[in-house]
Amino acid sequence: MSTPTGITPPDENRPYTASEPESTTPWGPIVIGGVAILVVLGIILYLSTRGRGSQASSDPDPYAANLTITDETLSTAQNFAGQEVTYIEGKVKNNGQSTVDGATIQIAFKNALGEIVQRESQPLAIIRTRDPYIDTASLKVVPLKPAQAREFRLTFEHISADWDHQKPDLRITRVSTQ
Repeated sequence: MSTPTGITPPDENRPYTASEPESTTPWGPIVIGGVAILVVLGIILYLSTRGRGSQASSDPDPYAANLTITDETLSTAQNFAGQEVTYIEGKVKNNGQSTVDGATIQIAFKNALGEIVQRESQPLAIIRTRDPYIDTASLKVVPLKPAQAREFRLTFEHISADWDHQKPDLRITRVSTQ
């Protein structure tokens, strides 16, 4: 029997049981949040491996095997702003049959455990003159002919504090020839 208000009074012969509330879990925001977290993690992973992966896994140019690096030395000096600058100097020789007019060298600095703490690539800069100061130029300006050897210099304004101050690994990765 119903009352004028439309509410049915409880059956006195049946005990009152509360109905189970419907699930009110907000699935939409949970799914959106999960997707957002996955996107952020993907971006972080991509950015953290982008520089190392492309440089470390790239195969060197085939002609790079014809270029040998010898007599590497390390030195430091202060620049005009009073900051310490590190130099790597050495000799590069073209043992191939083509004239080299460009080369990129990859430098890997390691810590005391032998782990790479900094990896950089620079164009190979050839020393043109030493007096009254050291002047360098690219291989486009002073190409390296077959059987020719020249001195080079690499300049670093910042190297990781974890570097063990030993000679870094040098590897020629890209070469252009005439």
